[in-house]
Amino acid sequence: MGDWKRAARGVAVGTAAGMAFGLGGFFFSEIPGTYAMGSVMFLLVPFAAGFAIAAVTSGVQRISVAAFLATLLSMSILIATHMETPLCAVMAFPFMFAGLLGGIGLAYLVQRVKRKRGGGALKSIIFFSMPLLVFAGHRVELSTLVHPRQETVTSTIWIAAPPGKVWADLRSFDSLTAEKPALMYIGLPVPLRCTMQGSGQGATRTCYFNQGYIKETVIEWQPPARMRLSIDRTNLPGRHWLGFEDAEYDLSPNNGGTLLTRETTIISNLYPAWYWRPFERRGVADEHEYIFRDLVRRSER
Repeated sequence: MGDWKRAARGVAVGTAAGMAFGLGGFFFSEIPGTYAMGSVMFLLVPFAAGFAIAAVTSGVQRISVAAFLATLLSMSILIATHMETPLCAVMAFPFMFAGLLGGIGLAYLVQRVKRKRGGGALKSIIFFSMPLLVFAGHRVELSTLVHPRQETVTSTIWIAAPPGKVWADLRSFDSLTAEKPALMYIGLPVPLRCTMQGSGQGATRTCYFNQGYIKETVIEWQPPARMRLSIDRTNLPGRHWLGFEDAEYDLSPNNGGTLLTRETTIISNLYPAWYWRPFERRGVADEHEYIFRDLVRRSER
């Protein structure tokens, strides 16, 4: 019974240390006013959390359980408080897992040095230096993450209906029904319907999702060939590291149907770009694909 209690106590202490570093780093490493986050949050904070867990917990099994619980509980708290979404957590996990393993690995190296030379001074020094390391990284990122990235995602589809009919369907959707792309099953917002108030330049359109809505204003109106909308307000779950600037539809007659092109311009405050860009583009492309599938369904009625 004594061994079980010691093991449970060790796991509890490791879990608490990991959560303290993880959640504390989450709030601290955010760039004020932009919600921007970079390598400090996705690599350095998990590194510090991993080292903290392994520094206060002994044994591979206990460290593994503590790391798992700290990650699970921290993510659950952020999702439950709507500061994160399940999709964001899934996308961030591989990068953060690498940092967590790196921190645990460093703790093991320090433990080996301790066994050979005696004393735990080195481990204590590194442990208490981790917040300073995160702080220093944050100060560096303050000057590098001030300008969001801009990306434009373009998708094209041929629809067996004349431009006039496709245009009418694009103006507003009473309900969107189509097979969902993969990311929508793990948290990507699902469009439900769009309503338009007014007609022509200056008209407003609101698109409702299963979680939140987006408000748009028509800034270019050339029926049935071109519609461009500025995205004025986004009310979707999670922190708005990803923003939407504008959307554009271009329609042209093609082989007895319509060639429809959809462009969406987004801004992102997530770094490093090489890691996040593919996820961002895939998410926007999946939103396009879902709308396209519904338009194809409508053309077949």
